[in-house]
Amino acid sequence: MISIKSARTRLLATLAVGAAAGATLLVPPSAQAAGTTAASTTAVSAVVKPGEYLKPGQYRRSPNGIYTLIMQTDGNAVLYKGRTALWASMTNRKASSLIMQRDGNLVVISGRTPVWASNTGGSTGAYLAVQNDSNLVIYNVRNKAVWFRHMVIGTLGSGRLLNPYDMLFSPSRVYRLQMQTDGNLVMVKNGKTPVWSTKTVSKGAFAVMQQDGNFVVYSAAKKALWSSKTVRKGSVLQMNNDGRLVIVYGRTAVWSTSAH
Repeated sequence: MISIKSARTRLLATLAVGAAAGATLLVPPSAQAAGTTAASTTAVSAVVKPGEYLKPGQYRRSPNGIYTLIMQTDGNAVLYKGRTALWASMTNRKASSLIMQRDGNLVVISGRTPVWASNTGGSTGAYLAVQNDSNLVIYNVRNKAVWFRHMVIGTLGSGRLLNPYDMLFSPSRVYRLQMQTDGNLVMVKNGKTPVWSTKTVSKGAFAVMQQDGNFVVYSAAKKALWSSKTVRKGSVLQMNNDGRLVIVYGRTAVWSTSAH
């Protein structure tokens, strides 16, 4: 068993680290550092093409000029609306780069070490678009979306969150775990059939795979509503193709729902 107090303390620490990572560098100074001034008439691309990198300080901007994706110098890739961060890779290794690999996988890489990935390999020739509707989307060569910013594929890493609208998909895309705006965390099969849920009701709730190994649903006021009651530091959450939600420590499953 894990105390709610200790869980909340660790959650607040996790959120503080994440907030710092997402707000270290704001868009206007970053854009100027990359060589663009407010008076520039040079169009900024909204696309990261196959094989292209965003190195520290480089960015892409939506066609309407409202949204900017920047590879920050602190190692975090962040999508901004003005000075508000909408999405972040939550990576924090200085001198990291964002690359749209030719195999279709979007990766934040530090040296030769991948530190975050979209897990969309197999979509050869895919590209990343910063859209006017605030979305980040990876499209394959048939212009079909294979990833968007509310989407996590396969594994929710240690310290990572599922906010309202966010979804954790199985690699096959048959199952998804979605954080609903009503506060319920629900597993859905084939996009329509609910098969498991936390049965929580609290508008604005979110879920976090804590660094202590506990998976917790919190209210917007950061009150714990449900938890897996697991304590294995560094564990991750996986959405498997058989419909099981599994907390894994190394190669050991420490918690699981039933297969569906």
